Amino acid sequence: MNGMRRHVPLANLTPRQQLRAGRLPRRIIQLLVGLVLYGVSMAMMIRSTLGLDPWDVFHAGIATHVSLTFGQVTIIVGALVLLLWVPLRQWPGLGTVANVVVIGIAADAGLALIAPPEAMWARVLLLTSGIVLNGVAGGLYIGSQLGPGPRDGLMTGFARRTGLSIRLVRTTIELVVLAVGWLLGGPVGLGTVLYAVTIGPLVQFFLPRLTIDLGHAGAPASAPEEGAVPVTPTSALGSTTS
Repeated sequence: MNGMRRHVPLANLTPRQQLRAGRLPRRIIQLLVGLVLYGVSMAMMIRSTLGLDPWDVFHAGIATHVSLTFGQVTIIVGALVLLLWVPLRQWPGLGTVANVVVIGIAADAGLALIAPPEAMWARVLLLTSGIVLNGVAGGLYIGSQLGPGPRDGLMTGFARRTGLSIRLVRTTIELVVLAVGWLLGGPVGLGTVLYAVTIGPLVQFFLPRLTIDLGHAGAPASAPEEGAVPVTPTSALGSTTS
């Protein structure tokens, strides 16, 4: 029975090791597909008007006060968060950099194509479908093993530098961005709660099934390259953020 389901663990690799681990063309395709679907899932949750995850509440809150689209705000915030990796002495992977750009573009494209439904059942369906798609998309792009998103890397970096647990750091950061986003006018609601309680189990289900097996190349390195700190696999967070 165990052989009927495929479970592949994530490897803890430096950015250079990620690129050298093999199966790169397939991994890049999976990365990009996952990031595009992630952006579309964000657009679906926005169009449901039933509430967003903490970081997107923050993005939406900022977008209400500036002459920028939601996707553009997402890109700028992602880039600024990535700058915070510097004092944490972390180096982004290809997937980290692609995450900053592709998700925001895909989110704006999704918002341009998806009309907000009027019926409540349709809004709930759009919300739940968006959350499930978010879990699938997270499993795809994380499973490409090309680096975590900038926000996940910030959480793991703070945890590593401070000695605090990843769960505590993640909860604290997300509560702060949620509160600030809500004060700025970002939408908090059913979707915020539903996302919080379901995204962890969804990613835990999809991630091991969508992770690309790197074989012996995915074995942890005994001596990391100088100046390159392996980033904790995103699955350690119990959920996913962009």
